[in-house]
Amino acid sequence: MSLITIKELSLGYGTRILAEGLNMSVNSGDYICVIGENGAGKSTFIKTLLGLQQPLKGKIIFGDGLKQTDVGYLPQQTVVQRDFPATVEEIVLSGCQGKKGLKPFYGSKEKETVQKNLLRMNISEFAKRSYRKLSGGQQQRVLLARALCASSRLLVLDEPVAGLDPKASEDMYTLIKSLNDEGVTVIMISHDISAALEYAGHILHMRHDPVFMTKKDYINSDISKIYLG
Repeated sequence: MSLITIKELSLGYGTRILAEGLNMSVNSGDYICVIGENGAGKSTFIKTLLGLQQPLKGKIIFGDGLKQTDVGYLPQQTVVQRDFPATVEEIVLSGCQGKKGLKPFYGSKEKETVQKNLLRMNISEFAKRSYRKLSGGQQQRVLLARALCASSRLLVLDEPVAGLDPKASEDMYTLIKSLNDEGVTVIMISHDISAALEYAGHILHMRHDPVFMTKKDYINSDISKIYLG
């Protein structure tokens, strides 16, 4: 059973349609890269998937026990967010917000999840350190740990290497691929086409009439010849 099934989805704002007629399924263990020109609807697709924006038309159906709230999300960072005055541990713990229910405080279960994901991201030594004092690559690891606290099944990543140097970018891509190899489903927006074609198994090319296909089929398609040159 698919984690997510999308049927005849149209995206946009008000009367402005960015993309329409999108049909696709997201299965457990998939690695999907979302590409396309600026303004093609990539971020709008993610916002709609997360329930932050309503679709103009169509349906997004969550299955196999996954709920729309059970998604780990790593958004693009703003300058203000990079200077957020909190410890690494506090930021990662906030990823458990949806799991503590009506409890006023985080319990031992949530705190154990935090320690597990700090270790998983190799940032346990930074737990008590100020987030704002970390490098860009270290901050992204913190946010990835936070996303994993929200969900260990599906990660939605919006330009996870934006602003990182080449070494930190490669490290981040390798880390994301290792999570996918462990069974975590990944949907990632990227402007880095080479990374998309190296790591992803499926490509969602956002445009007015979106195209979703396996990486192999995409590479051999007419649209890739136009887009990639």
